[in-house]
Amino acid sequence: MATQALRPPPRRHVRLDEQLPLDHRLNQVYRIGAGLMGLILIIFGVLGLIDKIGFFDTGGDTVAGLNTNGALSVLSICVGLILLVGMVVGGNIASTLNMVLGVLFIASGFVNLALLDTSYNFLAFHIQNVLFSFVVGVMLMFFGMYGRVSGSLPHDNPYWRARHPEQAEREQRDRARGRLGRVGVG
Repeated sequence: MATQALRPPPRRHVRLDEQLPLDHRLNQVYRIGAGLMGLILIIFGVLGLIDKIGFFDTGGDTVAGLNTNGALSVLSICVGLILLVGMVVGGNIASTLNMVLGVLFIASGFVNLALLDTSYNFLAFHIQNVLFSFVVGVMLMFFGMYGRVSGSLPHDNPYWRARHPEQAEREQRDRARGRLGRVGVG
């Protein structure tokens, strides 16, 4: 009996639906975020390639106030295209993509901050690029986490329902019986 009381409760595996409904309002936030950031990165990359800057040139060529070279331009276009694909797909994929790329942008900012005045700075980063990387990273994380991470998600939110399956099921039964007027009130 004593050993049974010491056992931790069984873990529940929370699995989110693979896709949000196409008309869910969160889907629009994820798509807009991915599309907007992807478009900005593609424009920056194309402008860098138009200037015909050397691929690994660290001479200080600027585009839209940011230092760049051919490698950074191509990388920006590739990441921008990935974000546009995420925008087209939408749903959890766009949200997760935004979060992952946001973390990578912030990590890139820190790495490139450490490499600023070294010979390893092959992407020609300067401090304004580091700040831009931080801003894009935070924006992508905001767009990706919107509606997924909060202490007060509404009860009709699919992520809240996935984290609280028993209460969501109970509320759904109560609504079906007519005892619950609004979602999340009870």
